[in-house]
Amino acid sequence: MQEETVAVGRTAKKKFWTAIAAGFLAFGAMVAVFGMNMTAVAMPLGGMGDFYVELDELQGEDFHLAPHIGETGEEDEAPMVRNEIGSVDITNLHIYKDLRMPGTENWIRINITSPNVSIDGLIQDARLIDADLDFDSLAIEQSNTDEFTENWTQNAETITITDAKIVTDYLFQSAVSLEGAEISVEEIDEPEMTE
Repeated sequence: MQEETVAVGRTAKKKFWTAIAAGFLAFGAMVAVFGMNMTAVAMPLGGMGDFYVELDELQGEDFHLAPHIGETGEEDEAPMVRNEIGSVDITNLHIYKDLRMPGTENWIRINITSPNVSIDGLIQDARLIDADLDFDSLAIEQSNTDEFTENWTQNAETITITDAKIVTDYLFQSAVSLEGAEISVEEIDEPEMTE
């Protein structure tokens, strides 16, 4: 009788590293195109769980905030706030996401940084906003409706956010320009966690 060996739960390293290399090559091509004109159009980030946004200063016009129920990396329906800002200028933006390498206990952090960012049509779902906020012509409105997202809203002509750290699960921009953008990957000991 011939014995048969079956491997269960092993990572095919050659295929894994080929897929990673292909992913980084495609990502590099996107960054190269990005570098030529520094503009991406309709760029969503979502469906990959929490990621972090840090910035020194954000100046925005046509601000709207409303309650929102959205998906996170751990829950299908989590309470959040949805920020919509018509146009935005950001100084010193840092977006990062921590990921566990498949088949290991090792973690990496993917960093995207830019000293000057311009965005049109920003939509962001946030679980935590830790920042200093200044508004011009702020209106907080309560409506007699059963519609959760319209029951309580904030609207302002302008908003200035400084020294911000935001935990977010969805980000969309109609158009974004990242001047001097840098994208890097680093090994980390453990992921950043926010309750």
